[in-house]
Amino acid sequence: MNIFADFTARINKTVQGLGLTDKDGNAPDLSRIAVEPPRDPSHGDLATNAAMVLAKPTGQNPRVLGEKIAEALRADADVASAEIAGPGFVNLRLTERFWQAHLGNVLEEGQNYGRSTVGRNAKVNVEYVSANPTGPMHVGHTRGAVVGDVVANLLAFAGYDVTQEYVINDAGAQIDVLGRSAFLRYREALGDDIGEIPPGLYPGDYLVPVGEALAKEFGRSLLQMPEEESLEIVKDRTVDAMMAMIKDDLALLNVHHDVFFSERTLHADHAKAIRAAIAELTLKGHIYKGKLPPPKGEKPDDWEDREQTLFRSTEVGDDMDRPLVKSDGSFTYFAGDVAYLKNKVDRGFEELIYVLGADHGGYVKRLEALARAVTDGRVKLTVLLCQLVKLFRDGEPVRMSKRSGDFITLREVVEEVGRDPVRFMMLYRKSDAPLDFDFAKVTEQSKDNPVFYVQYASARCHSVFRQAAEQFPGETFDRADLKAALAALTDEGEIGLVRKLAEFPRLIEQAALALEPHRLAFYLYDLASAFHAHWNRGTENPGLRFVKVNDRQSTYARLGLVQAVSDVLTSGLTLIGADAPKELR
Repeated sequence: MNIFADFTARINKTVQGLGLTDKDGNAPDLSRIAVEPPRDPSHGDLATNAAMVLAKPTGQNPRVLGEKIAEALRADADVASAEIAGPGFVNLRLTERFWQAHLGNVLEEGQNYGRSTVGRNAKVNVEYVSANPTGPMHVGHTRGAVVGDVVANLLAFAGYDVTQEYVINDAGAQIDVLGRSAFLRYREALGDDIGEIPPGLYPGDYLVPVGEALAKEFGRSLLQMPEEESLEIVKDRTVDAMMAMIKDDLALLNVHHDVFFSERTLHADHAKAIRAAIAELTLKGHIYKGKLPPPKGEKPDDWEDREQTLFRSTEVGDDMDRPLVKSDGSFTYFAGDVAYLKNKVDRGFEELIYVLGADHGGYVKRLEALARAVTDGRVKLTVLLCQLVKLFRDGEPVRMSKRSGDFITLREVVEEVGRDPVRFMMLYRKSDAPLDFDFAKVTEQSKDNPVFYVQYASARCHSVFRQAAEQFPGETFDRADLKAALAALTDEGEIGLVRKLAEFPRLIEQAALALEPHRLAFYLYDLASAFHAHWNRGTENPGLRFVKVNDRQSTYARLGLVQAVSDVLTSGLTLIGADAPKELR
């Protein structure tokens, strides 16, 4: 249960009971009423802005109106007190009995606690990673992979029908370069002296196994074919090999896509899909023939001073119109984006999310404009940009890779520090802020290492149950029995932990709707901190310990609290893609 949504409904009902009207005699708009935790916990458990947002439209003083609302809420059996603060906030304190009952709900729902229906099963496509299949995943891809994966997890938990997609950029000049690079490694595998890898080709050793596989399959027969024919074979085999490597790297990070979409399909049959998408935009009046002025500053390589086929994107929010056809009659890269977006819309998606690197910032406006044009504004498109990750080891920058020669691979990072630290720490900054990742710090066992601190809290929860099993042999600690004992929870620290647990459903909805997975990592750290703090109180005061040998009622109540904390930690870590360990070694 989301207590913030629950009390918003209660307050709306309370306001409706006051019979307020606006200047036209109509009932006021209640949509701006919000209920949230007070910034200062000493002010209460919940705060609402109801009086402030309704005062002006109803012609009332906000504090006077706030007192009317507070007076009505004091009659609620779950409200211990309702007080006015500042310009008209109404602060609520809830009863111990309410918090005990809410903890019972958490125990009943278990790891489904926080699951929401706010998404109403809307179909959402989350496209992320989509690295060119020209080499291994590098650390720059890692952040986008984690952000996209956790966004998808959050949306699914919040009630959306989510498809996780990877578009394979298997068309274009980079694939020709890849094919020629692999062909060199093929010749090398046959025993030819290829010398230094020429500039402009991919020099990484990761293509050596591809060349060896080609030599084993084809012998010297590729050398005897026309270059155009042999290069097509090599490109196909190499893209397949690169995608297999990429999928293995992503699996190491616990990232799995539902759909791998081949860009080449858009160019098949004389680019039928691209032509159809442009034709549809033409019918809607978004395509015209014209010239583009030269861009300010340095001219891009593909700028042409001639009449060409243009997308009228400035009329749907872009900062310039976009060319779709090059002077040689071939389509621009953006023309492929047009067809790909239309393909997603034709598959029934109601919301499109693109997770891109910071170097793709220039794509944001054009993609948003394209979605407006293709769908007449029906489909929402959001682009999340992931800033750079800087690698350090004990504070010293790390730049070189043993395998690729010029970048650190995703696999190297995960194999050195583990999947969980990588996933958690990639979320420990907002995605549009730069991130420093220190190999030493993410593996140290201290409060300063967030992933350790959260997983340590999970392990401590399980250790409490192991201790209880020793002290109460034969007991099963059934959830129903734990729930029945919750009236014994009266300590402020215990109630404070329940308050923190009660924030989780609201956190899930907010993080999903805002597409901000870092909120989940921060919340889990705060919950772990609260749990550790209460644990430490028990160290200092034996009366607050979770297991009390001579007090079964209190022990069961406190085990109920520990179980609920464990459930939320497990649920949150699962959404992040990390483990919730039962013990740490």
